Amino acid sequence: MDQRIGAGAAARGTATIEEVAARAGVSRSTVSRVLGGGDRVSAEALDAVRRAISELNYVPNRAARSLASRQTHAIALVVPEDTTRFFGDPFFAAIVTGINARLSRSDHVLNLFIASDDPGDKATSYLTGGNVDGALVASHHTSDTFVERINQAVPVVFGGRPVREHAADYYVDVDNVEGGRVGTRYLVERGHRRIATITGPLDMPAGVDRLQGFREVMADAGLTPGPAEDGDFTAIGGADAMRRILAAGDPPDALFVASDLMARGAMSALDGAGLRVPDDVAIVGFDDSPVAVSLTPRLTTVRQPSRLQGEAMADVLLARLAGGQPPHATILQTELVVRDSA
Repeated sequence: MDQRIGAGAAARGTATIEEVAARAGVSRSTVSRVLGGGDRVSAEALDAVRRAISELNYVPNRAARSLASRQTHAIALVVPEDTTRFFGDPFFAAIVTGINARLSRSDHVLNLFIASDDPGDKATSYLTGGNVDGALVASHHTSDTFVERINQAVPVVFGGRPVREHAADYYVDVDNVEGGRVGTRYLVERGHRRIATITGPLDMPAGVDRLQGFREVMADAGLTPGPAEDGDFTAIGGADAMRRILAAGDPPDALFVASDLMARGAMSALDGAGLRVPDDVAIVGFDDSPVAVSLTPRLTTVRQPSRLQGEAMADVLLARLAGGQPPHATILQTELVVRDSA
């Protein structure tokens, strides 16, 4: 009987776990335990099952094994932004590139959730329903409370310091405060005194931290900070913020801008007002994205290693899923890249 079953299965190339069990003379559950790593299986049974698998050319059904082990080999990237911002900001492209590069060397696949128009219910329902092993969260705001529900249901690693930080959180961030200091300090050292800033949204830690770095350097230099206007991390927002700064009177002689995209918008607004960069207003941006070298003049900016951040986020989550104990906070360093705008 065993010979007939084995020959038929080998010919079909579709041997089942039941046929492996029959060939090995063990129960189906014993075969499952062998496939799961061999725990609690005698040496004799382990040898018999392995021989049967080889003789029958058995290929395990990965989906069935995933259900049995409660592992999906899927990781979600959750981005609480609208599609225009996600696809228009080079920061996200760099983050995804880094995450994908790391996951391509693992057994996991990446699922993307852009959760802006949805209050998080759809994403939360899917992610907490056993469909992913863990999640990476990038660019979240104070209003994105659904992230808390995801964090309680599956292992999560944040890209950036969490809005509501808990001792048990895991995140990978750049030193945004120091980045704000570096960019502002360069302007002060170049002799500028009327320095304004265009911030990111202040419901995001990155926006808050870069503004803090700016203010610390201005205070240390004994200078009164110029206007600080929120540019929403977009080119349009940067242009609008620049116009508000100019409308306040006494135009600044320098500007620290918390993203390259906002710097592009600011430069457009300055050009519209008849002011030249860097002759009238020197500008330092933040990111060192492809935007920085596409501008005229080319943008002096604070480089953050966005692709490396994506790789590190994936590394930390994979380590958690493997039962490791990675650091709760991974902080990457920034550096100033001097070009023509300041």
